[in-house]
Amino acid sequence: MTKREILVTSALPYANGPIHLGHMLEHIQSDIWVRAMRMAGHSVHYVCADDAHGSAIMLRAEKEGIAPKALIDGVWKEHSSALRDFGVAYDHYSSTHTEANRELTARIWQALKAGDHTESRPVKQLYDPVKAMFLPDRYIKGECPKCHSKDQYGDGCEVCGTAYSPADLIEPYSVVSGARPELRESTHFFVKLADFETMLKGWLVQRRDAGGLQAEVVNKLQEWFADGLRSWDVSRDAPYFGFEIPGEPGKFFYVWVDAPVGYLAAFKELCESGRKADLRADDFERFLRADTGTEMVHFIGKDIIYFHTLFWPAMLHGAGLRTPSAVNVHGFLTVNGAKMSKSRGTFIEARTYLNHLDADYLRYYFASQLGPTLADVDLDMKAFEERVNSHLVGKWINIASRTAGFVHRFFGGRLAAQGCFSQKEEDILLHIFKRRSQIAALYEERDFAEVTRQFVLAADYVNSYIADAAPWVLAKDDSKRSELHRVCTFAISAFQLLTVMIKPLVPVIAKKAEDFLGMETSSFFAISDAMYNREIRQFEPIATRIDIDKIEAMIEASKENLQPNAAIAPPSPQPSPAGGRGGNADAAAAESAQSPPLTISIDDFAKMDLRIATVLQCEFVDGSDKLLRFVLDAGELGQRQIFSGIRAAYTEPEKLVGRKVVFIANLAPRKMRFGISEGMILSAGSGGSDLHLLDADAGAKAGMPVK
Repeated sequence: MTKREILVTSALPYANGPIHLGHMLEHIQSDIWVRAMRMAGHSVHYVCADDAHGSAIMLRAEKEGIAPKALIDGVWKEHSSALRDFGVAYDHYSSTHTEANRELTARIWQALKAGDHTESRPVKQLYDPVKAMFLPDRYIKGECPKCHSKDQYGDGCEVCGTAYSPADLIEPYSVVSGARPELRESTHFFVKLADFETMLKGWLVQRRDAGGLQAEVVNKLQEWFADGLRSWDVSRDAPYFGFEIPGEPGKFFYVWVDAPVGYLAAFKELCESGRKADLRADDFERFLRADTGTEMVHFIGKDIIYFHTLFWPAMLHGAGLRTPSAVNVHGFLTVNGAKMSKSRGTFIEARTYLNHLDADYLRYYFASQLGPTLADVDLDMKAFEERVNSHLVGKWINIASRTAGFVHRFFGGRLAAQGCFSQKEEDILLHIFKRRSQIAALYEERDFAEVTRQFVLAADYVNSYIADAAPWVLAKDDSKRSELHRVCTFAISAFQLLTVMIKPLVPVIAKKAEDFLGMETSSFFAISDAMYNREIRQFEPIATRIDIDKIEAMIEASKENLQPNAAIAPPSPQPSPAGGRGGNADAAAAESAQSPPLTISIDDFAKMDLRIATVLQCEFVDGSDKLLRFVLDAGELGQRQIFSGIRAAYTEPEKLVGRKVVFIANLAPRKMRFGISEGMILSAGSGGSDLHLLDADAGAKAGMPVK
């Protein structure tokens, strides 16, 4: 076997909100592949970073009254913690807002300029005169020019599906300030993708033929060449949070320019850190060359194919650098057959899941559905429960749990000597042992679903034999001690082989299994076919069955406890149900297709008693990752306690003390497990981290009615 040297990355989570299970699908997939490739004997370097630039970051930081750097630093801590606790073991987890990334982005840009692959020209864009900024398409709303639905985004109607430009909207308005945008001209910078059309066509075919890109992806990309590749707009105007283009004051690199460069910057930081014995600082430049035999493998969601298979390789090639060896594309995540939904409790953040369930359970379930295609993965809660309880506990852990006790009761915890097995036992163990190469190949092909299928078949084979041998019956007959010893040794040997088979899928549970066995295996190939004459530890529960109550508690914790009234608000850029802005997306935005608002009468509006209040206290709620607890001064109405589901949007609740808010005073009190909620505070936004408390002029006093 030739040892390969591989740089592996996952798409970058956007630093505008918490990690959710849609993100975790991709990170788990790449982590499993990395672990398996290392067990196959290859040298793998595994990096990722937060995607930390763009208008959304700037606007959220402004809303929270903090600098963008402070915002992304806090989110980075949340993201890296969630990934680590899911067993996603990056060698280095960075951010795109680093000096290394700034230097590399500038290096690539200067090389593109030197090769005459860039151009500049004036473009017309809609401009917010209040915020003094040019607006991305998704930050403009108005009336659809075709079906006349209200409040549709600037790039297309979510009611009739028509695609258009923001200038086509009827009565457009800025979702940032509400002002009517103005059409203004600005000079933008472009990469001339047409320069790379021949190269890209050849690269796509080469990657497909080498197994580095799925055929369905290549077929889809061919559509982009039908009318020739247009130049790619890679600049944005100030104000913008990102890297300023060298020599162009007030012009910034579009976030999708420096985001993929962040892969290389994170790897450069790793090379220079000295943390890996098999990496030196000068290895970075070696990896940038196409002639060194190294590989660069990306894992992404299917929503960002164009950026990684057209724009990214064009940038690299134009700068004289190596292009990706493989871009592995996965489908979206659905839950119970539908898009993730806050109201149904299926928009599940990673931390919410971890508060209730074991990370390895989700890793195994995702693996059981992940293949080398672009098929979507459905987290069916019933199937999740059954698969974990049956496959992991009932079939695998059960092999050790029902035989280890006999080894300690009758044989001092020591397995039988070599040569004890019957021919049938030898055949079963050899059958599993010989699957090592097949399992390693399946991992490399990313066919994790087939790995789990082979695992279950082997476990069923072993359990069937144990059931026939009935060690619990043999234990009752003193004359059967030798046979009992042999059967139990066979069972523990099979358990060890099965542990190695799925170690990349469930690393924490596998480590517990290895602790019980008294041995650790780091390779698919450096294992014996049986555990002869070894001592094992007393068996303790390695994994337990999922209690349906825990799943229900997780879903309940994920539901929006209070539903604030929605108003104008921008979504996170590039929404998608799975993966991140470097593939990653806010699935809540993807879910929230809007219908034309219902018409109400003035009498309906008059039923609501809207009041001004001053925030006296605001704090986190223990046991909830969604809620903040407010105590309001409502003037003549006295003090009110209100629980509001806006924790993701306001990570420093103490800063809200003294602020004026608008709340519904005559909403029926709601009894929650944290206390009584006496009203609803109004916010604007699409949900999650995209919520903005309504404010009032300085003259408004606590208790004043809103009319």
